[in-house]
Amino acid sequence: MSPRSSTRRSTENIYMLCKELTRVGVADPMGSDLYVVFISNEEKKIPLWHQKASNSDEGFICWDYHVICIQVKRNKGEILDLVWDLDSDLPFPSPFNQYVSDAIRPLAFGDSIYRRLFRVVHAPLFLQSFASDRSHMKNPAGNWIQLPPNYDPIMAADGTANNLNEYIAMSVEDVANLESMVNDVYSNKHGVVVNESILTRFFSQLPGLHP
Repeated sequence: MSPRSSTRRSTENIYMLCKELTRVGVADPMGSDLYVVFISNEEKKIPLWHQKASNSDEGFICWDYHVICIQVKRNKGEILDLVWDLDSDLPFPSPFNQYVSDAIRPLAFGDSIYRRLFRVVHAPLFLQSFASDRSHMKNPAGNWIQLPPNYDPIMAADGTANNLNEYIAMSVEDVANLESMVNDVYSNKHGVVVNESILTRFFSQLPGLHP
């Protein structure tokens, strides 16, 4: 199963989506209820379903990495989390449980090279720290593989020009205990890495808004 390269603008698209959700009032003005989630693994082979780029009936595709946004919502104790996936043919947004069941299909590949890892980054940190000089959109000869967006490249608040690979790279060794990750996601600019078996529990323990 050969992986397909992710949409070259996928991370920037999620970055702009987070900004738009906060701007129009769908999300908290600071983005405190939003989490950017990078899906990949050591092999850069992650299976997902219901992807628009697929040619199969079930939308199956094997990406090198994928990026989504998860909005954590609570109402009188009820969990109403939503997944915003710009490349999915599921409802936009999708209820979290539906997306996990239909698009991720946890543990379908078991303990194999296809097991997915999820780098979860709190949106306020991501919007300050992410940077892209768009070098990944060019081939070795320096020509554009895909035309870049018509806005300026994204630069981090500290002046960093490119750090996309720091978000994509992840290993099973990066997964810590659940309690520490629930706390650390609010202070680590690169977020925390969660595996498939605790993905749902991790998000169920996050508050709707972090004070």
